[in-house]
Amino acid sequence: MIAANMEKGKVKNQNLSVSIKVRSEGLGKQMERIVLSVGGFRLYNPGDGRRPDLLIYELAQNFDEEFKVLQSLRDSNAVAEIFVTSEKRDTDLLLKAMRAGTKEFLSQPLDELEVKDALQSFKKRVVQAPTLKEPIHAGRIINVIGAKGGVGTTTVTVNLAMIFAQKRKAGSVALVDLNTVFGEIPLFLSVKPTYHWGQMSKNVARLDSTFLLNAMAKHPSGVHVLPSPSYLNGHPPVTREVMDRLLTTMKSTFDFIIVDGGQSLDSPALKVIEMADRVFLITLLNLPCLHNTNNLLKSLSSSGTKEKDRITLVVNRYLKKSDITLKEAEESVNSEIFWTIPNDYKTTMSAINRGKPVHEISPRADITKRLEELADSIIQGERKVEKKGWFFRRS
Repeated sequence: MIAANMEKGKVKNQNLSVSIKVRSEGLGKQMERIVLSVGGFRLYNPGDGRRPDLLIYELAQNFDEEFKVLQSLRDSNAVAEIFVTSEKRDTDLLLKAMRAGTKEFLSQPLDELEVKDALQSFKKRVVQAPTLKEPIHAGRIINVIGAKGGVGTTTVTVNLAMIFAQKRKAGSVALVDLNTVFGEIPLFLSVKPTYHWGQMSKNVARLDSTFLLNAMAKHPSGVHVLPSPSYLNGHPPVTREVMDRLLTTMKSTFDFIIVDGGQSLDSPALKVIEMADRVFLITLLNLPCLHNTNNLLKSLSSSGTKEKDRITLVVNRYLKKSDITLKEAEESVNSEIFWTIPNDYKTTMSAINRGKPVHEISPRADITKRLEELADSIIQGERKVEKKGWFFRRS
């Protein structure tokens, strides 16, 4: 596949960017030449952090799956317009292209005048619709990490993503599992992904919204899932640079990126923490967890990562009659506890074993209400809980 861009028309004195996705180098070069011969366009650079204004996409053989990807790109507003090109041309294919929201169908072999006319028409539409603004998405990264294994990090991560997508209709949602080898998100949602982020490290140069949406599994709720490698399988190690590219692309594709960060503090994991808009550190009211929490907060502070209240504490499996009170816990870690999620083993395990979110298992349970309220606080951009006692009493 070849990615290319075009130079933007006289809209805000910029050139319109065009991304070209075709199978052969010869076709790609021909398309690039035609695009650049029409004034006002430039070749799209995936590294600029913005969506392409136009995607020219060559259909291969699996048309139904490809149209699903193109429809997802349009629905998520990851690209302004889409042209498709194919060696095949029949009524059924043209109808599917229209339903997927594509604007032009370019037959092969290419007719240069036809392509130029299509580009000029696109430019005219943009000029006549000055309200068409560039980005689109400025996705928010929500990173959920654990003080130690087994504290419920994945449960919180998965349920937040599902509430965002299903209950709150908060926009497009991506769910990323950073737990190498021990990632369990596909089990929690009963999905069978084809790709994982370990494979992204081999194809980072190709990474853009089209590649992402094609690689990620889509849950019926609308959540797009990117799992971790389930075993050490020889993929090159994920670096800070790869994680930066992955999350930057996701920010321009999705409204919310929910990351299950596990317990790792290696270099890529620290990069995710640095890039996150919010970091929720999940802990329990027991001595080992609080000890780990204190060490984690100190480590993040010394690395310059903990600042501006981005990292907030969440007590999971909270019991009002715990041996350690919330006040004692706060004193032991020298930090406020932002949220509590009540202990509900039966509902949680039923949800995990059935591959469903807790709101589908028990919509009126206290744990469901607390997770929904936490999701609301993120959507509304709240940083602090003003009436902390009221929230604690409700747990």
